[in-house]
Amino acid sequence: MASSHSSSPVPQGSSSDVFFKKEVDPTKHIRPVQSLPDVCPKEPTVTDQHRWTIYHSKVNLPAALNDPRLAKRESDFFTKTWGLDFVDTEVIPSFYLPQISKEHFTVYQQEISQREKIHERCKNICPPKDTFDRTLLHTHDKSRTDLEQVPKIFMKPDFALDDSLTFNSVLPWSHFNTAGGKGNRDAASSKLLQEKLSHYLDIVEVNIAHQISLRSEAFFHAMTSQHELQDYLKKTSQAVKMLRDKIAQIDKVMCEGSLHILRLALTRNNCVKVYNKLKLMATVHQTQPTVQVLLSTSEFVGALDLIATTQEVLQQELQGIHSFRHLGSQLCELEKLIDKMMIAEFSTYSHSDLNRPLEDDCQILEEERLVSLVFGLLKQRKLNFLEIYSEEMIITAKNIIKQCVINKVSQIEEIDTDVVMKLADQMRMLNFPQWFDLLKEIFSKFTIFLQRVKATLNIIHSVVLSVLDKNRRTRELEEISQQKNATKDNSLDTEVAYLIHEGMFISDAFSENELTPIAIDTTSQRNASPNSEPCSSDSVSEPECTTDSSSSKEQTSSSATPGGVDIMVNEDMKLTDLELEKLANNIQELLYSASDICHDRAVKFLMSRAKDGFLEKLNSTEFITLSRLMETFILDTEQICGRKSMSLLGALQSQANKFVNRFHEERKTKLSLLLDNERWKQADVPAEFQDLVDSISDGKIALPEKKSGATEERKPAEVLIVDGQQYAVVGTVLLLIRIILEYCQCVDNIPSVTTDMLTRLSDLLKYFNSRSCQLVLGAGALQVVGLKTITTKNLALSSRCLQLIVHYIPVIRAHFEARLQPKQYSMLRHFDHITKDYHDHIAEISAKLVAIMDSLFDKLLSKYEVKAPVPSACFRNICKQMAKMHEAIFDLLPEEQTQMLFLRINASYKLHLKKQLSHLNVINDGGPQNGLVTADVAFYTGNLQALKGLKDLDLNMSEIWEQKR
Repeated sequence: MASSHSSSPVPQGSSSDVFFKKEVDPTKHIRPVQSLPDVCPKEPTVTDQHRWTIYHSKVNLPAALNDPRLAKRESDFFTKTWGLDFVDTEVIPSFYLPQISKEHFTVYQQEISQREKIHERCKNICPPKDTFDRTLLHTHDKSRTDLEQVPKIFMKPDFALDDSLTFNSVLPWSHFNTAGGKGNRDAASSKLLQEKLSHYLDIVEVNIAHQISLRSEAFFHAMTSQHELQDYLKKTSQAVKMLRDKIAQIDKVMCEGSLHILRLALTRNNCVKVYNKLKLMATVHQTQPTVQVLLSTSEFVGALDLIATTQEVLQQELQGIHSFRHLGSQLCELEKLIDKMMIAEFSTYSHSDLNRPLEDDCQILEEERLVSLVFGLLKQRKLNFLEIYSEEMIITAKNIIKQCVINKVSQIEEIDTDVVMKLADQMRMLNFPQWFDLLKEIFSKFTIFLQRVKATLNIIHSVVLSVLDKNRRTRELEEISQQKNATKDNSLDTEVAYLIHEGMFISDAFSENELTPIAIDTTSQRNASPNSEPCSSDSVSEPECTTDSSSSKEQTSSSATPGGVDIMVNEDMKLTDLELEKLANNIQELLYSASDICHDRAVKFLMSRAKDGFLEKLNSTEFITLSRLMETFILDTEQICGRKSMSLLGALQSQANKFVNRFHEERKTKLSLLLDNERWKQADVPAEFQDLVDSISDGKIALPEKKSGATEERKPAEVLIVDGQQYAVVGTVLLLIRIILEYCQCVDNIPSVTTDMLTRLSDLLKYFNSRSCQLVLGAGALQVVGLKTITTKNLALSSRCLQLIVHYIPVIRAHFEARLQPKQYSMLRHFDHITKDYHDHIAEISAKLVAIMDSLFDKLLSKYEVKAPVPSACFRNICKQMAKMHEAIFDLLPEEQTQMLFLRINASYKLHLKKQLSHLNVINDGGPQNGLVTADVAFYTGNLQALKGLKDLDLNMSEIWEQKR
């Protein structure tokens, strides 16, 4: 409605013209238009209705400034707002604001004067080029000034009075509210608003008229061009009419006959199509009888293929045929019936396959029937058939155990089945050999059962993989075909045109040979076998023709199963690759589940026999035999199924732990009884124990086989020979060595209890150490066995027994280390602690022997007097006791240990003798007393060195004398 400054038609000068153009003062040429009071706010505002504003003023400004109550006119304005008490005062100039004079602009004028001169000179040299009349410029400026009076809201492109905000801005309701005595004032305000809007309209109309006048030449030129265009269109219309007449003549002369021939060819082709369609209808009509024939022979896949093909034909080529309107629903119901029949058939097959006699050598029952069923179930997406097979496996596993128990119990005459009714109670009446034979038979049956399950699942797995492989190959062929089609489409001639006549393409009238692969390809395939002529109308009803036509619709490929059965893998399989891969994994998991089922049933059978503590009462040989049988079965199932089941292994470990506890408690109790009855005297070593020790020396930590003949001829030895050293031992230690070997052999027989056995064996060794210490060093044998005293021979024998055990601890450690996992090596620290405890115990025994002689020296030497005869009685008693000590320990301890022990005893003797000589004030001065002491000492030295094994003992008796000060 109004034009903006950017769209102004007034031509603008160049930048140089504008720069050098003399400024024109619009006030000298154009009188400014007096604007009316703004009674129409440009923007809507929300104000307080009780607040006074300038719009409430009803008088002009001079009347508002005149206050008749005051004498001073100049203060009337301020008293209106601030009250009558307002007094006008003089404003004091601010100290912070400087006084500005003309001198402050002198510097600026000097700087700008030179530039002003240059500017004036340039204006004179290059006067402005006015390309338009001054009047137009003035008129444009005037128009622009007038348009600026029009509020911007009227210039908006989205201006619409139906908008409430826009309407209230243009026509404020405050001018139309009439209340009380304000009617005249509102009427005047409304009139003023109307005049203002009319003024805006006049300005806009004037500007529009001005713009039209500027463009009048363009309007007249457009009108002239319109007449010329009408003349051109008239000539063109005449030319088109002439061309159409010529084309009609050409069509009549040259095309009508050809088109008639083409029309006849099209009619013939349509008749052929109708004939083929009728033949196809006759074939479809025979679908239901053919399906019944296929189902009678359990050909589920063929029946499903025929139903799928017929449904596809009904939907694509026979859609809308009234006579076949119910056939689709009938085929759907028939397909559902086939689904139920296949599931029932698979359930029957599973029952027959898993419950046939296990003695039968045939691994797979009716392989062709199984493959056909699996293909049919996959085609119909009935993937729950694995659950059916799983349930049948559970039932079969239960029946296997039940039948084995019944057969075994029936062979035992001692069990009266009329008295003992429950089968579990009858089974618990079997002794270990009978029950072990029963368990072995159950494991054998389970092994055959798993082999059959694996063979069946392998067939199912191969079928699934064949379908998966076919899907992938089909997808690859489709991709190759799409690429070929894209290449073929690109090579077509883009200038081929289709002639349309009566709504039909001319391509539909091509020859029949070209039509066959394009238009009626599917129809010919459904009505003809690949190697025979099309079925005649008389032979349409034959089942052979029907089956061939139905199966030829789908592209098929032969797939050979592991059993040599060729199955047609249809491309109509509805399963995706992901579903088939998941199904293949589920088949493998089902095989694992079969192993778990057998193991679970074996565990229940095992636990039912263990209710009365039967398994805990087994001896070592029986339990080891049972453990080996279970481990063999676990390995066999792992080899068959490819995964180790943990349930039976866990039950075996649980029973092994109980066996270890009982094994340990029995031997610990046995050792405790042996120690409590041990009199700590040297025992003879039977030949079998010597053989036992010799086998350990050969690196075989195991109980040797008994040699009945040779053992009776050999006599027991006095000592035990270990690696060339003689060990005098008590009978308890001999049995302890045998017990230790039993622990080691148990670890070899039952590797799963290695850690428990190590802990129990370390506990046993600690018990022997602590208990022997209590009985010998602690003199507990006095009360337990009734010994009168603990002799030095008892102490030496106990020390030698401990040394024998210490000798075998590294061998035992190496045996366990070879059977532990690297992460379990930390448990070997128990042997280090035991070795330290044993060495401490041996040291305490040696200290006890020294202490015995020490107390004897203290008692005898405290009464020693330096006088005749020589040797004195005191030294004779000391030599006598030393001889007894030597006699007691020399045959028990090695010569090195005896020498070390007597060196310690001699040191104690020298200490006491030195103390006594100091007490008697006998010094090494060569006097009579010195001679007597020297003679006694020589007697002591001679007797001590005369003892066996102590000849080279360095006694160093010079230390008995005090050093001279």
